[in-house]
Amino acid sequence: MTPVNPFQYRDGVLHCEQVDLTEIARRAGTPCYVYSRAGILERFRAYDEGLSEVPHLVCYAVKANSNLAVLALLAQAGAGFDIVSGGELYRVRQAGAPASRVVFSGVGKTAEEIEYALAEGIHSFNAESEEELHLIDALAARRGVKARVALRINPDIPAETHPYIATGTREHKFGLDAAQAPAIWQRAQRLKNLSLEGLSCHIGSQLLDPAPILAAADVMLELVRSIRQAGYPVRTLDLGGGLGVAYRPGESTPDIAQFAAQLARKVAGADLFLIVEPGRSIVAEAGVLLTRVLYRKRTDSKEFVVVDAAMNDLIRPALYQSHHEIWPVHLSARPEILADVVGPVCETGDYLARDRRLANVLPGDLLAVATAGAYAFVAASNYNSRLRPPEVLVEGDRWRIVRARESYEDLIRGETI
Repeated sequence: MTPVNPFQYRDGVLHCEQVDLTEIARRAGTPCYVYSRAGILERFRAYDEGLSEVPHLVCYAVKANSNLAVLALLAQAGAGFDIVSGGELYRVRQAGAPASRVVFSGVGKTAEEIEYALAEGIHSFNAESEEELHLIDALAARRGVKARVALRINPDIPAETHPYIATGTREHKFGLDAAQAPAIWQRAQRLKNLSLEGLSCHIGSQLLDPAPILAAADVMLELVRSIRQAGYPVRTLDLGGGLGVAYRPGESTPDIAQFAAQLARKVAGADLFLIVEPGRSIVAEAGVLLTRVLYRKRTDSKEFVVVDAAMNDLIRPALYQSHHEIWPVHLSARPEILADVVGPVCETGDYLARDRRLANVLPGDLLAVATAGAYAFVAASNYNSRLRPPEVLVEGDRWRIVRARESYEDLIRGETI
């Protein structure tokens, strides 16, 4: 079943769940990020229920959206967490999630981050090199503990996605060559403070066709069999995340529950504990960036709609040339226009849309930039000394600010003359 879009028009006004976005803009100001509690939970539960036939843990990828209220919401729903830094571990713990449900991924873990994770007692590390195995072993020995570890494998399967977010072939920095894994597993037996328990992989993000992920699962299951035949137990299999969402109208996206059930069927009977690490597909469509029109500007060749949100609030269009739908908060009978939607930042690359047909908005009107629940605030910056916007969580007919708008004092905190 396709999850319901939590953003719908009611009497010509865009709502998040039962809340009028005009009310949020009036009281919280713009720009601001707005997230739907129901939208997030519906997508998480689609994964959890789709995998119900096998022992599993859905580890939400914190890098997609790390707001404490979002993390707490998912923790209360039973999620685990996939982290890639010590800071993300701190956030997860502050949100009330047990460390025993945390998996630590990432190609460049520092000694300090590994020590922190060992002290907290996380579920496991996804180790990306043999050198990392030795470091984890040494730090675990110092603490007198055994660290649970999975080898992250690069299955050499290309993903049809933007090259910056593809991770699963030999030209990428991530993981170990599958052919080397049995020998590395054997050598790792000498590391007495490691409990080498599983394999993991992640081939990329924003995949609209799940076939490469399913193909990677086949490669990983064959590798599990190979290592077991050599006499070593493999207890866990982490197949990462990567499922895409529809940024453009009409894009075909996988049904989350059906995809999860396909993974479960592949793993069924293999005596494995399955871990998946979705991020974008849980939160992206559950969020918008709310912005107000400042000016309309026309040149000989182009029309511009200047808004108060900018590339420092949503960098994806500038960084990936990505598409985000832009909806008027109030529907109008005025004919559409063709324009660039741009922000106040002093960069030609500061745009949210180019040559886009959109509502004929006027200064003061509100726009909602869609699919902004993932990789929006987490990648926001203070470029041009702009204040980062607030984050709002909508729960039915109520809403609350879950991160306050920054102040000028916040902007210079920690600096000295």
